[in-house]
Formats: sequence, C-alpha cells, structure tokens
Amino acid sequence: MRQWLQITSGRGPEECCWVVARVAEKILSEAAQNGLKAEVLETTPGPYPKTFRSALFAIEGESGVNRFFKTWAGTVQWIGTSMFRPNHKRKNWFVGVELISPPAQNFWKKEDIKMERMKASGPGGQHVNKTESAVRLTHIPTGLSVIAKDERSQHLNQKLAYARLFQLMESHDKALQKKQEQENWQQHNTLERGNAVRVFKGKAFTEK
Repeated sequence: MRQWLQITSGRGPEECCWVVARVAEKILSEAAQNGLKAEVLETTPGPYPKTFRSALFAIEGESGVNRFFKTWAGTVQWIGTSMFRPNHKRKNWFVGVELISPPAQNFWKKEDIKMERMKASGPGGQHVNKTESAVRLTHIPTGLSVIAKDERSQHLNQKLAYARLFQLMESHDKALQKKQEQENWQQHNTLERGNAVRVFKGKAFTEK
C-alpha cells in the first residue's frame, strides 16, 4: 500500500516552517520504526535553513500504513518560544498533516486534462502571492475541476492538483463531487487549532 502524506505550514509564519521540518523528521523516524518505507517526494524551503513551508512524502508498507496515518493526520501543535523572535508573546504554533491518495498511473489520457496556471490569492497586503504558482486542472470529458494554490511551488501545486483530481473523479460516482473535495482540502488555509492530534514542546521537540 502506498499513500502520500503532506505537512504544511498553511499561511503560518517562520516558526511554523520550523515545526514542519521537525514533524518531517519525526515522520521519517517513526515510519522506519514501524517497518514502513518513507520517501521524500518534494519539499518547499522555508525562510531559514532547516525550515520547510511544506513537505510531501510517499509512505509505503505491507501492513500498518493506515494505522500510521491515523497517528498523524490532522493538526500538529508545538508549544514553545519562537527561535526567530525571542520576544514574541505567542507560544502555540500549528501545522497541518494531510493524507492524500496518489493519482493512479494511466488513470486518464493526457489530452483529457487541461492545466491552467494562475496567480494564487493570499490573505492580502504584502503576503499576497503575486507569482503564477496556483494550478487548475480540468478533466475535459466530465468537466470536473480542482485548484491547488496551497504552496508557493508551482511544481508541488501541480502534484497536489493531480492527486485531488484523481480523488474527485473517484468520488464522482458516489455523489461526493466538488463540495466534499473542497471541505477535505480546507486545512491548508485554516488549520484546526485547539484540536491537535499530536502536541510537542520545547526546542528538543519532545512529545507532550
């Protein structure tokens, strides 16, 4: 069984990028301990060394994959003082971990997919992403369409868009369609604070 796992800082600050990198280390370590193969597919660098805005993994194993995912999927909280802004009052930082089904090979014909690049809208002001990093994929025969604008890397957004379109097409016959997909992917922009599945603390990133 092979699945993708994405860690994202959402629209969080540099401290969240530090947390993403630490969570990535934990996932690699715990996957090995559980006899699972973890492969780093892509990372988006953060503003400082050893920080990531996001990281995408492929996790593979004969058994225990779903159980492993359940221990991570959701919001991860880190409690600690900012290493970049020591006088910052905030002590709680959040990142999102999401399970993604990879698109099946040969699931569609290349000519049936229309890809559009566009500017990704941000929350406003200086944080608006002015580069064309967002990707829209449309499956021409069905008209199903998805947008990936979570990451600043267009290449990573393209990977996520293909995975989302694959899931959307699979769920199409079950009448889930776009509404369910939009709900499934909202955690990239609005992490669920206060309901963390894992909580870590301190510079040593020990689990609480």
